[in-house]
Amino acid sequence: MEATACNLPLCGIHHCSSRLVEAQAGRPMFGVELPLSLKSSSSFRLRWGGSSKLELKSRSTSIRVLASSSNSVYESSASLKIEKDDDGGLVCPPGYRPTPANRELRTPHSGYHFDGSTRKFFEGWYFKVSIPQKRQSFCFMYSVENPAFPKKLTAVDIAQHGPRFTGVGAQILGAYDKYICQYSEESQNFWGSRHELSLGNSFATKGGFKPPNKEVDPEEFNKKVVEGFQVTPLWHQGFIRDDGRTNYLETVKTARWEYSSRPVYGWGNVGSKQKSTAGWLAAFPVFEPHWQICMAGGLSTGWIEWEDERFEFVNAPSYSEKNWGGGFPRKWFWVQCNVFEGARGEVALTAGGGLRQLPGLTETFENAALVGVHYDGIFYEFVPWNGTVNWEISTWGYWYIAAENETHKVELEGKTDVPGSPLRAPTSECGLDTACKDTCFGTLKLQIWERRFDGSKGKIVLDVTSNMAALEVGGGPWFNTWKGETTTPEILKRALTTPIDVDRAFNLLPLFKPPGL
Repeated sequence: MEATACNLPLCGIHHCSSRLVEAQAGRPMFGVELPLSLKSSSSFRLRWGGSSKLELKSRSTSIRVLASSSNSVYESSASLKIEKDDDGGLVCPPGYRPTPANRELRTPHSGYHFDGSTRKFFEGWYFKVSIPQKRQSFCFMYSVENPAFPKKLTAVDIAQHGPRFTGVGAQILGAYDKYICQYSEESQNFWGSRHELSLGNSFATKGGFKPPNKEVDPEEFNKKVVEGFQVTPLWHQGFIRDDGRTNYLETVKTARWEYSSRPVYGWGNVGSKQKSTAGWLAAFPVFEPHWQICMAGGLSTGWIEWEDERFEFVNAPSYSEKNWGGGFPRKWFWVQCNVFEGARGEVALTAGGGLRQLPGLTETFENAALVGVHYDGIFYEFVPWNGTVNWEISTWGYWYIAAENETHKVELEGKTDVPGSPLRAPTSECGLDTACKDTCFGTLKLQIWERRFDGSKGKIVLDVTSNMAALEVGGGPWFNTWKGETTTPEILKRALTTPIDVDRAFNLLPLFKPPGL
């Protein structure tokens, strides 16, 4: 095999070598057979987005694209979507693209929900990339607190509005369970799109440049921003420096990253309108905090520099979600995974639950939980308004959740023997403070069955395992194992099962459309 050209963009594979692309006769590409037209072709070209291309002349019947870290070379486990351009070249995932209007798989509540009022408010975002071959994950967490006060409150502000915590935080739990956090009490350099999953912040800018206040191309971002980040549904880049506030975890001093993402699943069936995770009532400031999975599963390509080690990846499984409202639940659990063995195609799981305060003058709480699984383009949804969810969660180390709806039953069991990493979350009592414990090294078993008419298990639909599950417990107190079941009043069930398209209704009256939706 002879490589006749090598010109890969910054967001893709950076080190082109004889190990980067291997041709092996008779072996499928990531388990996907090449089309017959390619098997019989005497030459083909592998294109890496736009006009940048790697040309190959080969009589081999298949190829494998490899991504490399600073220490090793490994093959992506996610299946590449094989496409041909007009002249027969293989098209690989693209680099940066501006976020298009009315993009496919956009979920409700993708935008920034801050309405300009002075009520207590936070919004948080979570983005995860998993590298199965290294059994490592990178979890990016961003938060903004009380943005009505872009700078630290004055004595007059406190007298008028009461004490508030302000600021922007950027955290990463990354490879080897190391951690980095950069935080500022000021949020005047934070921006978020009103109706799209686009946000960013500049902790430090280069002299003479104003910080960006919207999505910009990567070159402009790097030209203006010294420390900060920007993220969209299709692109994520940044550089942060640890601020030294963490003495209970092993930290890295710096992190830099650039990668593109191709959404595979939003929150709903592929090809259908995507759903609000908490139902249509999430459009209104009740039952807070709200929760939206924005990308249940995607494939990301790019690189992450984790202090002095560089990870590069092609079509790595990725995920994103967000929370917003007056404060986090009193107590919660969470399970998420995109890396599984035992199934063909992309599988994505998100499950979580919490003890949530109901609106009113008294402190009344409810158990809320859900399980969502995407597999083979189909969304299996288990929520309190279409069935029941039960759980048994230990103080740390064991997660068991079972749920059913009218057509299916699901069970998942997560375990870990690692101590876990304490992470920060926006709290009304202490601001951005340690409030939960996570690991991305959990073992997980996930099963789905068809539900028989008598409620028993029928034909099995999915039976998979993982050793890269993200597991979390948060809030408290966690004195002992928490056993619970969702409890939803019948009137609320009927309301949530009423087919109301809030997004479409507000699109008819755009001036009244609330921020975030």
